[in-house]
Amino acid sequence: MSRLRFWWRYLRRNTPWDTNITPPEIVALAERLPIGSALDLGCGTGTNVIYLARRGWRAIGVDFAPNAIGAARRKACRAGVSAFAQFYVADVTELSWLESSVCAPFTFAMDIGCLHALSPDGQRAYAAQLARLTAHGATYALYAHQRRTQTHFDFTPEHVARLFEPNFTLVSATLGTDSSSGYRSAWYELRRV
Repeated sequence: MSRLRFWWRYLRRNTPWDTNITPPEIVALAERLPIGSALDLGCGTGTNVIYLARRGWRAIGVDFAPNAIGAARRKACRAGVSAFAQFYVADVTELSWLESSVCAPFTFAMDIGCLHALSPDGQRAYAAQLARLTAHGATYALYAHQRRTQTHFDFTPEHVARLFEPNFTLVSATLGTDSSSGYRSAWYELRRV
């Protein structure tokens, strides 16, 4: 989906991917990990950043859709967590400006449906940015669709491991389906080495 189409869908509030519910996989990780700093790549309207900020995390969300970021900032203000939750309009493949953040290096990063929408070059740039911005030992949670190409499914565990090596190691992969899209899907947990 093109950027313009995403902006238009946010403007019209036609965003079925934006459930305003933090996935149980993120809840489980947030409960297991020590409180620290978090980065949500492709944060949409900020649901997961706000969830973490309510639990004491310093969290930053990045999305290219200005109207999504505007909604995220308003939600954070209403939730009373603006001091712990920051949101930026930016391209997830170019985050050099984020290096000076008070939160970097991040101890937890997440992506719920952003990476799989990028081109192969964009995916490699994203992986390099993530490695630069995360602390050694950081946890990275990724939810991605396994789209069918002409010869195979992409975003298999092997593809994810190759994309992020040598900076991350794949800890777990939970394969499933996304009933709303019909795609195969998966949750991945990686660790920064």
